[in-house]
Amino acid sequence: MAFSAAERDAMARALALAATDGVPLGPNPRVGCVLLADDGSTVAEGHHRGAGTPHAEADALARAGAAARGTTAVVTLEPCNHTGRTGPCARALVEAGVRRVVIAQRDPNPVAAGGTETLRVAGIEVEHGLLADDARALNEVWTFAVEHARPFVTWKLATTLDGRSAAVDGTSRWVSSEAARRDTHRLRSLADTMLVGTGTIAVDDPLLTVRDAEGRPHAVQPLRAVMGERDLPASRRVFNDDAETVHLRTRDPHVALAELRARDRQHVFLEGGPTLAAAFLRVGLVDEVVAYVAPMFLGAGLSSLGDLGITTIAAAFRPTVTDVTVLPDDPEHNVRYTLRPERD
Repeated sequence: MAFSAAERDAMARALALAATDGVPLGPNPRVGCVLLADDGSTVAEGHHRGAGTPHAEADALARAGAAARGTTAVVTLEPCNHTGRTGPCARALVEAGVRRVVIAQRDPNPVAAGGTETLRVAGIEVEHGLLADDARALNEVWTFAVEHARPFVTWKLATTLDGRSAAVDGTSRWVSSEAARRDTHRLRSLADTMLVGTGTIAVDDPLLTVRDAEGRPHAVQPLRAVMGERDLPASRRVFNDDAETVHLRTRDPHVALAELRARDRQHVFLEGGPTLAAAFLRVGLVDEVVAYVAPMFLGAGLSSLGDLGITTIAAAFRPTVTDVTVLPDDPEHNVRYTLRPERD
């Protein structure tokens, strides 16, 4: 398939538009659109700004008006073919008189897919695959959740060099540094769900909100999910009005993720204790590991991970290291490891 230099530049611009800061994460994908004239100049551009707002194609078409007729629409995701809070983008492109549509990523959502066929039936030329890997990377979590019918799970842990998450007396607050805690809040802000077990709530009473470096809460907060069968006192801080909270009364990670998926959740940030982490790892429901390693030894205390049932080194869980970063401006030199398990 042949793409012009103008189309390549337009797709790069559409991807940049889709990644605009301030666009809420989930449940919708990030999408950008650029309309090109025959000479390769830009007629209009648009991007999606969150659930309930015009889709990228509709945004660009509204800005172009009558000038959209005869243009090439360069779109990061296949135009949708269904009516939800907004109308189908494929039909809007047809009605606007667009001549050609260049798409980066096919829509994996069976509910919204089919836009290509609608466009081609209307006589519009359609091509796929321009910067497809970049488009998929932009919406990695959303794509994963659609294709696997469950949220993407990031497990975060803080540990000493000898694998301890707390001292013998239970103290754990200073296992990670202030820089590591700031970085954790940054990562929390990229997820739409915080998940811990009832044991963590009972013992540590965490707030489970996203806060800035000065401790001020973000305007948009992830869902706080507590997993486990035990009852918890209403006085626990997780039940305050700072953010929405749900109690998932199950010990089964599959059930918990299914309930969260039913709530349109795409990305779970798992911050529970060693028992909860082991439960998710044992059934293969951890998709990313973020480990903050402090340069200290305790020699005893709470392990950072519970029993996985592994009895021999050959059976060890060996995720692939994708990033190693000594946290900037951290006098304690904590290291953040990012790892991904192997997938078939």
